[in-house]
Amino acid sequence: MGEKKLLIFSLILMVGGLLYKKPFFSTVSYGEGIIAPEEPKQSETFQQAFSYNNIIITPLASLELEAKVLSRENYSFDTFSVISPTDLALGWGPMSDEGILKNIEIDQTGRWLSLKRGNALISSELMQKKSANMHIIPANEHIKKKLSKVKKGELVYLKGFLVKLEKEHEWTARSSLSRDDTGNGACEIVWVENLERRYPSEIVFYQYAPLEN
Repeated sequence: MGEKKLLIFSLILMVGGLLYKKPFFSTVSYGEGIIAPEEPKQSETFQQAFSYNNIIITPLASLELEAKVLSRENYSFDTFSVISPTDLALGWGPMSDEGILKNIEIDQTGRWLSLKRGNALISSELMQKKSANMHIIPANEHIKKKLSKVKKGELVYLKGFLVKLEKEHEWTARSSLSRDDTGNGACEIVWVENLERRYPSEIVFYQYAPLEN
C-alpha cells in the first residue's frame, strides 16, 4: 500500500473510532421542567445466576426506571466492553429538568461520571442522589440495537437487573445497590431486558420544588 493510501486509511480508521466512541447524534431537548419525576424502583429478586459471553451473571436486585439521558459513552477496548458496550448517565427528579441541567457540567469518561454544580439550583448532594452512571448490558441483539440509537437528552425507560459479574480466574465486578453512594463502586451494572425511548408526545412536565430532598 502506498504512503498516501496508508495515510487515508489511517484517517478513516481514526474518524470511525471517534464516531463509535461518541456517536454523531444530535442532543434531544424538550425544554425546562422535570420529565422523570419518579425514583428508580428496586426490589428483591430470586433470579438465578446464568452465563453470558463466558461471564457468570448473578442478579442482585430487579430495577425499573424512567430517566433523562444526561450523557452516553461507548467503549470497545476496556475489560467490560465485551459485555457492556455503553454507559448511560441517567437523571431523574430535578436532574431531568433542563432548566437545572443547563448550569451543571457533565463529563462521562473512563466509566466514570463527573458532575460540576456551577450555579445550579440544587445542592451537590441532591445532584448526586438524583443521577447515576450505569454500565448497560443488553440482554439480546434487539436491546443492543435499541441502545445504539439512544441520544443524549432523551427520556428512556429501562427494566432489568442490577448484577454481579464474574470472569473466572480474571476479574469480578459488583453493581451498587444504592443511589446515594459515590466514588469507587458507586456505578450500577445493569442487565437490561427492556429499553424504550419515549416519544415527545408522551412527555409530561413537572415544576421543580427547591425544597425537595
